[in-house]
Amino acid sequence: MAAHSLEDAERRKAWGFVAPALVWTIVFFVAPFLFMAAMSLWAQQGGSIVRVWNLGNYIAFFEKDALFRGLTNSLEITAIVTALSILLAYPLAWIIAERVPQRFQRTALILAVLPFWTSYVVRSYSWLLVLSRNGVINQALMNIGVISEPLELASNRTATVIGFVHFFVMLLTLTIYANLVQLSPNYRRAAADLGANAFQTFWHVILPLTMPGIMTGAFLTFVLCIGDYVTPQILGGNNELVLPQIIMLQLGRRADFPMAAALSIILMLAVTAAYVACARWLKIERT
Repeated sequence: MAAHSLEDAERRKAWGFVAPALVWTIVFFVAPFLFMAAMSLWAQQGGSIVRVWNLGNYIAFFEKDALFRGLTNSLEITAIVTALSILLAYPLAWIIAERVPQRFQRTALILAVLPFWTSYVVRSYSWLLVLSRNGVINQALMNIGVISEPLELASNRTATVIGFVHFFVMLLTLTIYANLVQLSPNYRRAAADLGANAFQTFWHVILPLTMPGIMTGAFLTFVLCIGDYVTPQILGGNNELVLPQIIMLQLGRRADFPMAAALSIILMLAVTAAYVACARWLKIERT
């Protein structure tokens, strides 16, 4: 009897800790998601929402090129940003982990993550000032006689990619660095004893062992990049819309909440697919 009472008390205590988080998750995440999923199956007619279940919004997404192109633009930009961020972040993380003295590594990491300390909007507008027709780059090139007319560096995909990469390189640097500092020097010694040169050691030993850090950072980059509205809106303009911009247009200009909900569900499915692929890859690598 005493044992059962003790178990019940422990169970109630555990529920006391879990219940607030569970209620919070249901109220602010699960319930809104279910409502959004239901709304995506409704229709917008004459300025009012018709609560009739149908797949019209999803069919329209695949039939209307402007909507479908928003997803492909998002995926293309995200892929480019992720690849460039990895290529830039890995050498930076390597330098901090292998070349910077240990007592200065924390300072180097703080300097590396400085972009995180500023507002997202401020960073985007700063790049707009640099890349615009009257910006720093165009003025410098014109002053030294390289160009006679300003280059169109802003309000396009290139500007959006630059703004994203500037931010996400720091994120990937942290995840890769965390992997690099955990590697035992014995791996390099063993590779050297087997006759491997520096490149072979990196390609066959170091890189595979740091892939979890790369994949983790790449997934975080994918999630934050594909759902971002601010950077494409400020730096990319309206020339090449991504899916978050189209969602905002559906909400702001057309007040088509069902279509916006359907597009949001599609965006979430893309993120879910990326998560499943990343998790599956990491699971395969660990086995």
